[in-house]
Amino acid sequence: MEIIGYIASLIIGISLGLIGGGGSILTVPVLVYLFHVNPVLATAYSLFIVGATSLVGAFPKYKSGEINIRTAIIFGIPSIAAVFATRAFIVPAIPTAVFSIGDFVVTKSLLMMMLFALLMVFASISMIRTKKEQADKNTVQQFNYPLIIVEGAVVGLLTGLVGAGGGFLIIPALVLLSKLPMKQAIGTSLLIIAAKSLIGFTGDLGKQTMDWTLLLTVTGLAIVGIFIGNALSKKVSATSLKKGFGWFVLVMGIYIIVKELFFPGGSGH
Repeated sequence: MEIIGYIASLIIGISLGLIGGGGSILTVPVLVYLFHVNPVLATAYSLFIVGATSLVGAFPKYKSGEINIRTAIIFGIPSIAAVFATRAFIVPAIPTAVFSIGDFVVTKSLLMMMLFALLMVFASISMIRTKKEQADKNTVQQFNYPLIIVEGAVVGLLTGLVGAGGGFLIIPALVLLSKLPMKQAIGTSLLIIAAKSLIGFTGDLGKQTMDWTLLLTVTGLAIVGIFIGNALSKKVSATSLKKGFGWFVLVMGIYIIVKELFFPGGSGH
């Protein structure tokens, strides 16, 4: 299982390099099901892995002018504040047994995995649906500040709860709300994901025991993957790739829902 886990770690990076998102959606299931990490701890690990990988991936995008720093700051600040607050205060405050329906107890771990699986299903739908390229190169950039701040905070809260970078939420938001061309939206999204994930992760330091060997190994493989992904992105059609990946994420999301509800246990709980 661990070998499959290491291969999957590479795939996390490849997908981040290819389509600027999606990789983080795989990180938690990889850690929970292949490395048997507790789901709550897996969301913390995921923030570090996704943050570090996105930071490395953002460098070449910055060099080629595909990052809009002003947008990253406006969107990033509420997002970073929300993710840090979520990890430092909200996640520790969730009780181990959240609520029960008859004999069925919804635990903190189950709640995390269900939230995550639902996020995967929504993410997959947004990947499968083909959207026309909005925002032309010549469009004058306009900022819808109230909407960007609200969306930034919502993405931050979700990131904090489930440990996913939220690229699939950020990219459409940047295209629609700040009129960025698609390529710039992908580059800018990587920088925002890196900042909020790594700062969010610091909210967990000292609260949980970290297996740094596992964490750094998976991160290292994901970083190798992002370079492969960046190289492949010049050769592969992003649209068809995104669609294929969307279907894969949808199947994974449904698998997690079925497994957690009907076949619990054996996933690091």
